[in-house]
Amino acid sequence: MSEIDPQIQTRLIRDLEPVVAVELERHISTTRDWYPHEYVPWSEGRTFAGPLNGDAWEAKDSKLTPIAQDSLILNLLTEDNLPSYHTEIAFSMGRDGAWNSWLNRWTAEEARHGIVLRDYLMATRGVDPNELEDLRMAHMQVGYETPYPNDMLHTVAYVTFQELATRISHRNTGRISNDAICEGMLARVALDENLHMLFYRNLLGAALKLEPNATMRAITDVVTNFQMPGAGMPGWGRKSVQIALAGIYDLQLHLNDVVMPVLRAWGVFEMDTLTGDGAAARDELSAYLKGASEDVAKFVDKREVHFEKLIARGQEPLRLI
Repeated sequence: MSEIDPQIQTRLIRDLEPVVAVELERHISTTRDWYPHEYVPWSEGRTFAGPLNGDAWEAKDSKLTPIAQDSLILNLLTEDNLPSYHTEIAFSMGRDGAWNSWLNRWTAEEARHGIVLRDYLMATRGVDPNELEDLRMAHMQVGYETPYPNDMLHTVAYVTFQELATRISHRNTGRISNDAICEGMLARVALDENLHMLFYRNLLGAALKLEPNATMRAITDVVTNFQMPGAGMPGWGRKSVQIALAGIYDLQLHLNDVVMPVLRAWGVFEMDTLTGDGAAARDELSAYLKGASEDVAKFVDKREVHFEKLIARGQEPLRLI
């Protein structure tokens, strides 16, 4: 990863504040407030084992598919680390003016996601509550540290892709959940994530016009090193593989539905303002995308072989594709 000149960062934070203010106003006028409690089937709930002498959780209590359980746990644990994300973004963007107003608004909206996901899972007994709490404690104690500390350009580039990736993950988790209530809830959450992506995408689009070379470098660094923020949480490896096999979120979706649409929106391959390191960064990005496309083809072939083996053993693979 390349370090962006701190003077460029400082200048951009100042010069982009009017853009932040306009995008915040647009966001508030576009989004609609919603209430997590309205998306939770409270009548399905009952007391758990413990001090209140309820019923212990059993696997048969959950009506969710196993892969949906895994995906919901990963998505919720990711939302749980919101305090760390808020801190990291505040360090990179500052706490002044419109930047601060946006950060607080974004944090408040993201908090709804964790609320509704946990309430839904507890009311429906969707997952083992003890396991979920143990994972939450472990994950939050590790926290999250961005690979781009005090770096506004890399941070905005990262969250643009990450918000869209999260939107797709939520949407597809709902589709494979086997529960219409879950699907509706996650569609509502996914809508928020898309609006957040638009804010960050438009903001970085403005940065590309002001500082094309530095912004192009940040984009390339983020795309070529992208990881979801929950990549280090307990159980990530096994769960993420199963999620990819099911088509909830995989390399093909990441490239075709996340990376390429955002790059097209920015028009990075049509820009005529890049020089020096900016032009080199775009060349690096182009080479990476070519290799990633080849990796997608290999992944799809391997997944089909895996599915064929399951079917040959009399097992029906659970997948969206």
